[in-house]
Amino acid sequence: MAMMPKRVKYRKSQRGTIPRRATRGVTLEFGEYGIQALKGGWMTANQIEAVRVALTRNIKRKGKIWIRVFPHKPVSKKPAETRMGKGKGNTEFWVAVVKPGQILYEMEGVTEATARQAMRLGAFKLPFPCRFVTRVHSR
Repeated sequence: MAMMPKRVKYRKSQRGTIPRRATRGVTLEFGEYGIQALKGGWMTANQIEAVRVALTRNIKRKGKIWIRVFPHKPVSKKPAETRMGKGKGNTEFWVAVVKPGQILYEMEGVTEATARQAMRLGAFKLPFPCRFVTRVHSR
């Protein structure tokens, strides 16, 4: 089961604009190492899960991982070959709106080399460029 909110105020939402640089969530708060988004975009619930799996497998369940993003935004789609009109489509998937500079994942309890390798493999699964950050860089 993919990540999604337990309940929402509105079933469907508008697409919104391209996010500007983040002002909140730009420093490491929990772990020693992290992945920071360099560009903004949408991160689907499946992508969030895929990165989580890649990180946990790579560090062989040592250390601790924090996920700093959650998919709050529903994205609707109309079925293929459907005529215009007849209202907005049903929710197909959920996304997290990511701003440039936002910390996505954090990790501690492993060496820097292990964390760097795990985060590199995780970043491949994301739809935008990211960088590896440590406590020293993020503050």
